[in-house]
Amino acid sequence: MGSISETNGPVKCAEKPLAGRVALVTGGSRGIGRAIALKLAGIGADVAICGRDSAKLSASEKELAATGVRAVAIAADVTKSGDVAKLVERVDKELQPIAILVNNAGMGLFGPFHEKSEEEWDRLIDTNLKSVFLVSRAVVPGMIKRGGGDIINISSLAGKNVFAGGGIYCASKWGVQGLSGCMAEELREYGIRVSTVCPGSVATEFGGRGPKDPTKVLRPEDVAHAVAMLAMQGEQSFVSNVELRPLKKA
Repeated sequence: MGSISETNGPVKCAEKPLAGRVALVTGGSRGIGRAIALKLAGIGADVAICGRDSAKLSASEKELAATGVRAVAIAADVTKSGDVAKLVERVDKELQPIAILVNNAGMGLFGPFHEKSEEEWDRLIDTNLKSVFLVSRAVVPGMIKRGGGDIINISSLAGKNVFAGGGIYCASKWGVQGLSGCMAEELREYGIRVSTVCPGSVATEFGGRGPKDPTKVLRPEDVAHAVAMLAMQGEQSFVSNVELRPLKKA
């Protein structure tokens, strides 16, 4: 990366390579999203987070502000286009236009597909897939106007593999993979990179398929490290997909 941000202008230092850039992390009040937000703040980005839990948003906002960057936490439902429009407008107003979008909001729902309800299908697909479409659609016009940006979608190894009991979840993450790939091809000519991060099992409160051995799963900070790497790519490079696995097999 050069010492000057072509998009935003301020001088960067080696310790704060994202200084002068604004990142929005959806689902940023806990788990992987919180770790990503803190990592990006730690390397200089001003950070906006959104979620549905006001108490957790407030606590995470204080942690982010303590790193010395500007931070804002906004209650929003990213499955609703009206909420998304207000979210992006407020980030632009209180910080500045979004240069890095991390679509992290997600949920888990597991079990035989034929035992799931239509409501469960809609809730999971809206949270894991529709939100990526809605938030990206709201942010992209500004990125095109400014001539660049990074969109990093948190997918899963379940977006490339199948397993019994994962029907709806896998469908959502395979959808994220397909949508992300098409977005990347459509937007690269505008200087916008769209990447996916596909973690294996991560030690969070996220609903999974059962108890996790903490020595055989990833940490939220591992995912955050991958996101930071993508956000700090050289201006000419494009890493389209990162797969993360625990070192030790379960």
